[in-house]
Amino acid sequence: MENRKNVETLHIDREGSGTRMEWTAREFPLTIMLNGEQLVTVLCSPGDLKALAAGFLFSEGMIRAKEEITGLTLDGERGIIRIRTATDKTADGKLFMKRVLTTGCGRGMAFYSYADLDRKKKIRSDLRVTPAEVLALNRRFQGASELYRTTHGVHSAALCDNREILVFAEDIGRHNAVDKVLGRCLLEGIAVSDRILVTSGRISSEILFKAAGSGIPVIVSKSAPTDMGVELARELGITLIGFVRGGGMNVYAGEERIGKMGTAPYFPQEK
Repeated sequence: MENRKNVETLHIDREGSGTRMEWTAREFPLTIMLNGEQLVTVLCSPGDLKALAAGFLFSEGMIRAKEEITGLTLDGERGIIRIRTATDKTADGKLFMKRVLTTGCGRGMAFYSYADLDRKKKIRSDLRVTPAEVLALNRRFQGASELYRTTHGVHSAALCDNREILVFAEDIGRHNAVDKVLGRCLLEGIAVSDRILVTSGRISSEILFKAAGSGIPVIVSKSAPTDMGVELARELGITLIGFVRGGGMNVYAGEERIGKMGTAPYFPQEK
């Protein structure tokens, strides 16, 4: 299913005006059915939908392993994905039951709170990353999304090691992009411990909880975190790096994982 659509626009600039075609990111409603009950409708990009559904259930704590999924079928025409689990879990009691989740920024979810910290273990990891590695990963990440270059209407997320992008996903919603990455890792058996989550969007409490639930020790973004995102990163033992742009970055939490290089003291000495 195509992730973009060409639409006619009226373009205006100093030279005048005229009609031209522009690529736009497609918005697609996906309804997730869990054990025969409607769980949620997610507004998303129409790609990697099975990964999105699995990642959503995983990041919300409704499943913990691929083996819990006994059935996963997609009806792309109707926008419905049906998931069956080994235990008879349903949507009962979940605050997002039968609600439409918007594409990201302030999507109205009310079920994250500091009480959830009781269910999240502090991240223990020996991973170290240098500023030079962060900048190099960010450059690769920024160039990875052809859909963004043509539409400028999507977010991206990636699971990385210190040098390479291992799993990449894009979506109109920043939460969805992260869920697609986590879902692919779950379904394909890709380990996330001692890995780096790179995202194009704002780092909020929801993103922190998703990373913590997966055991990811480092989050990197070109954007800023929220204050609660910073507090949660410090509580959960996650290294939080934001405003990665140009030749710099801000480390908001977990600076003990930032390895030093050269004499700058963090960057190699320029020749």
